[in-house]
Amino acid sequence: MDDMSLDAVARGHPGRPPPRAALPAASPLAMPRQGLWTRGGPDAPRAAGYSGVAWTRGLVIGTAVAATIGAALEMLYVLEVGGLTILEASILVLFVALFAWIALAFTSAVAGFVAMVGGGGRPLGIATAGPLPAVGVRTAILMPAYNESPVRVMAGLQAIHDSLAETGALDRFDFFILSDTTDPEIWIAEEAAFLALRARTGGHDRIFYRRRPKNVERKAGNIADWVTRFGGAYPQMLVLDADSVMTGDAIVRLAAAMEAHPRVGLIQTLPMLVAGETLLARMQQFAGRVYGPLIAHGIATWHGGEGNYWGHNAIIRTRAFAEAAGLPHLAGRKPFGGHVLSHDFVEAALLRRRGWTVHMAPALAGSYEEGPPSLTDLAVRDRRWCQGNLQHAAILPARGLHWVSRLHLLMGIGSYVTAPMWLLFLCVGMLVSLQARFIRPEYFPAEFSLFPQWPAQDPVRAMWVFAGTMGLLLAPKLLAYVALLLDPAARRGCGGAVRAFASVVVETVLAGLLAPVTMLGQSVAVLSILMGRDSGWQPQRRDDGAFPLRQVARRYALHTVTGLILGAGAYAVSPALFLWMSPVAVGLALAIPLAAVTGTRRAGRALRRAGLLLTPEERRPPAVLARAIGLRRELERRGPGPAESVRRLFEDRDLLDAHRRMLPPPRRPRHDPVDPPLAVGLAKLAEADSLDEALASLDVREKAAVLADGGGLDRLSALPRR
Repeated sequence: MDDMSLDAVARGHPGRPPPRAALPAASPLAMPRQGLWTRGGPDAPRAAGYSGVAWTRGLVIGTAVAATIGAALEMLYVLEVGGLTILEASILVLFVALFAWIALAFTSAVAGFVAMVGGGGRPLGIATAGPLPAVGVRTAILMPAYNESPVRVMAGLQAIHDSLAETGALDRFDFFILSDTTDPEIWIAEEAAFLALRARTGGHDRIFYRRRPKNVERKAGNIADWVTRFGGAYPQMLVLDADSVMTGDAIVRLAAAMEAHPRVGLIQTLPMLVAGETLLARMQQFAGRVYGPLIAHGIATWHGGEGNYWGHNAIIRTRAFAEAAGLPHLAGRKPFGGHVLSHDFVEAALLRRRGWTVHMAPALAGSYEEGPPSLTDLAVRDRRWCQGNLQHAAILPARGLHWVSRLHLLMGIGSYVTAPMWLLFLCVGMLVSLQARFIRPEYFPAEFSLFPQWPAQDPVRAMWVFAGTMGLLLAPKLLAYVALLLDPAARRGCGGAVRAFASVVVETVLAGLLAPVTMLGQSVAVLSILMGRDSGWQPQRRDDGAFPLRQVARRYALHTVTGLILGAGAYAVSPALFLWMSPVAVGLALAIPLAAVTGTRRAGRALRRAGLLLTPEERRPPAVLARAIGLRRELERRGPGPAESVRRLFEDRDLLDAHRRMLPPPRRPRHDPVDPPLAVGLAKLAEADSLDEALASLDVREKAAVLADGGGLDRLSALPRR
């Protein structure tokens, strides 16, 4: 089979089994929508293995609160010399809110460091090594896809399939490709790739494919559709993303842990970023590999059984999800109303409200995903996440949520609201400096006062407050580096102690330059959402992050102008203020070259050759990753891409027959609504003289509608070819 193309595999060959159904028999499971103002069920018992979680929470949160109070008092002493002005009071309020965010991240990181050094991070008794436990129940592995590369999706899924086969537990797992693809070329290529995957693996009875004609409620609706149609046959489901890869070892351990603990609703793994080649992707992957475990161990330590869900690479109890996590519709119009965008946080909160526990397993290796290749791609994803997280403000007051679940939602909101708060903090600080430099002070106000009001600040205290804040920001990176040194395998995988430290410095400097660019981008996103603009849903780019320089310049012109204005304004006040503001001003002013360089593979590969930003998974890829990457390259070389796949559909009789078998039921007259794109598409087909003319006349929506209709297929098939 090595010398066969994808088309040949899909059409069939001697010895191929007869055609099988693309889907198993239906096994419906009710998934009612949950109300926000009705109690969801009894509180769950304390999670197994977390008997000391209350003390840990007290230490983590209490220490963060104490540090915030201390910093607030110090900042008050800085500003109150001569009395607080309105601008100084504004700075104090913003500082306290932002410092609280930093302090909680720091105390959580300290808890993570203690857990890593002490060998924690194994909730529910999940072993990270040793013999594999037995799995007695069936688990569905769900791979949602939305206009993704079919080759990438199928290569990753086959790598998981083959890894599970090596564990000897493959017969306990079924695979579902859940397509929400709207591009007809990619859709037909998906079907051909699905048939080829079945042929290569022999998985005709365990690998299935389903496409929804309309991607209602996006990924959450995609998963819910599967639950209501097939969830009754599978006690557990493992939800992936289109770029996810997991080892069979990790999947078996997760499935066994879920089976052994009947009150557990969800177990989330820590996905490691892999396969990045651009500078930004390699930065993210290094940061995720070195700092990510520290952060994950920290939150797992104090979240306990009230953990969170990140939307993929997690195993879920299907019945619990169906009975508890049917997402509500939010009142009002987009961007705040409608269906829930950032569904994962809400689903975790609803599961916990119903009495199911949610856990993080940070020490379990074998969970991987890919990151955005460029700053622009990161911003596109961030814009969608920003809108989804701001929606959570309507869910925060819902009845019956655990207070930790509310904290998750609040932190999700804060992860984006803090960006405009930082920007406002900088702007108000500039105004205070301008006031002191150029505006004549009003020593004797209009109201009676025995003493004049001297506008002044304490520069020595200000320096100590700044140093302390920066220390809390950088301390988690230092703790993560120390934890890396204590792990010989990870240390060698990152290039050794010296190169790993140099990589931390490089990542910190680059991240510091990019932080103002991200801050301004998120601030603009928050403003646009508050103005009522919807983000839409665009498929993610996975590989190359390069954009034409003109497009980069146009996108980051605002950042550059803002940086130049901030720098010029600071220098006009005083050289000292300019030095203070220089990290922000320089990062913004250099936004265009930073975005261009960090999105290139050349810069990423140059640092790799220098031995910087290395990760163990990059130097020695695990077998499942090497398998996925090798399969993808092989299939890309041998098989045709999505382009012109619709035309090839009518040249391949076997593929066309399989496509017909995979179509949804036809529209029921007078029961189902009229499909306007289908009606227009059929009208265009009636006037076409050839297949080429017909396909050229249809837009994307019309082509997809016609290909999903039996009558439309008949008309296309009957048209002559040129």
